[in-house]
Amino acid sequence: MSGIPPTLQTLADQLAKLPGIGKKSAQRMAIHILKQSTDQANLLAQAILDVKAKLQLCSSCFNISEGERCAICSDTRRDQQMICVVEQATDILPLEKSQAFSGLYHVLGGVLAPLDRQNESDLHIEELVHRIRRDQVREVIIATNPTSEGETTALLVAQRLKPTGVKVTRIARGVPVGSELEFADEATLTRALQGRGEL
Repeated sequence: MSGIPPTLQTLADQLAKLPGIGKKSAQRMAIHILKQSTDQANLLAQAILDVKAKLQLCSSCFNISEGERCAICSDTRRDQQMICVVEQATDILPLEKSQAFSGLYHVLGGVLAPLDRQNESDLHIEELVHRIRRDQVREVIIATNPTSEGETTALLVAQRLKPTGVKVTRIARGVPVGSELEFADEATLTRALQGRGEL
């Protein structure tokens, strides 16, 4: 878009940094925000500020939380002796939507990716080992994405958990190789959880 005012362009540039948002989409969003009332724009701005000010990582599982512990870790009705390990907090949402898992989660915070300078020390593996020993966990389900990095990370986690004696399983191949958990449908995730195998 030619002749766009610098202030509007700055907003579009910031929106374009969001995942899945291209330059044209960012410009359309910026113009949409411009057309909104000041009250609506203030609500959006406040929501963004609140996310940064009020949200933190759960001290137990590293999920996104408004308190020290997330709602899932605080729910005593869940199976406290079963943990599903995921790469990112966003992977929890589709698993919860599938209603196929009633245990707890553990967010690694990424995968092994040396090219992106993501190493074992960057992942929450030590904290997982501590949880297993402290809480007498009976099974850990590894639900990393079926990518080469996800598979490598799953093998590393399984290796690190072996000395604890906990049963370690991997979600079944119901999730297509190369895909992301975030985009899998509920039925696929249900089948993947039910058909998990031991590592």
